[in-house]
Amino acid sequence: MCSPFLILFLSSLIFSATAEASHCSSTGLPLVRKISELPQDNYGRAGLSHITVAGSFSHGMREVEVWLQTFSPGSHTPIHRHSCEEVFVVLKGSGTLYIASSSHEYPGKPQEFSIFSNSTFHIPVNDVHQVWNTNEHEDLQMLVIISRPPVKVFIYKDWFMPHTAAKLKFPYYWDEECLQAPIKDEL
Repeated sequence: MCSPFLILFLSSLIFSATAEASHCSSTGLPLVRKISELPQDNYGRAGLSHITVAGSFSHGMREVEVWLQTFSPGSHTPIHRHSCEEVFVVLKGSGTLYIASSSHEYPGKPQEFSIFSNSTFHIPVNDVHQVWNTNEHEDLQMLVIISRPPVKVFIYKDWFMPHTAAKLKFPYYWDEECLQAPIKDEL
């Protein structure tokens, strides 16, 4: 049986290691974490709650990021495209995906798809898209996986804006306050 002193000592070591961890560093973070304890923000977007579950800043990842995003009724992403593949898993709620191929001078009229709890969809590189929570009574919550962070994001005012006029945001990071010098790749 452990002495109370030993238990207190070990507890203080665990607490101090966790206290030293920031959401900008993987140092001191436990391997297994509660999602409800991860930092979340709306990043200036009304109706959005974003949590980086695993990402380039928080966890030192280079090839993939995982987000948990919750959209309140009526909220949506901007019309945009990016230089990465994206996979969505709809955890709860329902909404609408709008997507247009990037093969023309402008996106044009998008295709419209219903999305719903327990559905999944993917967005190919550079396809212009937008996700809306069109459910008036329930949040839309999705797990989002992107490849190759940081991504180049091009934002459109409408579906008929020329690709050349889209506003570029690069590099695009949700957790920009954690930005550090890039790690050299082995190539």
